[in-house]
Amino acid sequence: MTETRTTPPSDSITDVAPEAPSIAKRLASRPQLVLVAVLVVLIVVTGIIEPNYLSVAGLRNSLVWAIPIGILAAGQTLLMLTGGIDLSIAMIATASAYVTANQSPKGTAFAIAVGLLVGLLAGSLNGLGVGVFRVNPLIMTLAMAAILLGLFTGWATTIFAGSTRMNDFMRTVGGGNFFGGRVPWAAVVWLGVALLVLYLLRRTGFGRNLYALGDNPIASRLSGIRAWQVLVAAYALSGVLGSIAGLLIGGRIGSVDLQLVGFLLLPSVAAAVIGGTSIFGGIGTYSGTILGALILGVLQSLLTFLGAGQGVQQVLYGSIVIGLSWMYTRLASAQ
Repeated sequence: MTETRTTPPSDSITDVAPEAPSIAKRLASRPQLVLVAVLVVLIVVTGIIEPNYLSVAGLRNSLVWAIPIGILAAGQTLLMLTGGIDLSIAMIATASAYVTANQSPKGTAFAIAVGLLVGLLAGSLNGLGVGVFRVNPLIMTLAMAAILLGLFTGWATTIFAGSTRMNDFMRTVGGGNFFGGRVPWAAVVWLGVALLVLYLLRRTGFGRNLYALGDNPIASRLSGIRAWQVLVAAYALSGVLGSIAGLLIGGRIGSVDLQLVGFLLLPSVAAAVIGGTSIFGGIGTYSGTILGALILGVLQSLLTFLGAGQGVQQVLYGSIVIGLSWMYTRLASAQ
């Protein structure tokens, strides 16, 4: 009688070892470690090109450049988490600094308060346009930038004719140092902003709502989140952050004009993108954005030592935004 052989049941087959995660998956799961490595490499390369860079003064110069980018990028991070963006934030920063300088003769506290109010009002209008009237964020904020530029171009010779010099307090905060000249006062302001934004994103319902709106706006609305209120608050906060950055830049330079902060619009977006914040919403952290701003600060020093002009820098920032947006999309799909 012929013996019949049967195949062992599938549960008796020895389990196959799980496939090792790909490099793409490892990078996607630890983006901040990659950013730290990039930052260190850039510092070393810059130090090789210019040995004097590896000093307190050299590193401080990179930090001074990164501070306003980091604060502006905080606003971009908050909005990009919702799937939005603020193309008016640089003009809001400029307008706030202009008003603060103009009102400085009336007192430091009053001038700063009015400057911050400009950011609050402009940001709130952006939020109303996006959240209530459903205007596309690109269109709404681009239009706001054009409106502010037009208004202040006319007002510079009428309503705001007069002082364009920042008060002594803002010049100290924006351009002064302490601890023997090693640490800029502006870094203290950035630290405060960073702690606030990190707390909002990690510990509050507001932060969770930002992520929810960006991840799935329809589901978040069905769950009871009042999207328009969250968006108004987010854009208003972005406007205030823009004002803070504008005051610091104005204080560092000492006087203001209507082109004060325009060159930092693209870097503010680039810092958030470098830090891993998705332009499609729902993904990102401010800690990553901080590293992105620091990377841009070191990169600016490197380009300066290489003799690259402003045009080359803008081309590089645009290329970074395009390239990293593509890369992070590929890494996300690899997970």
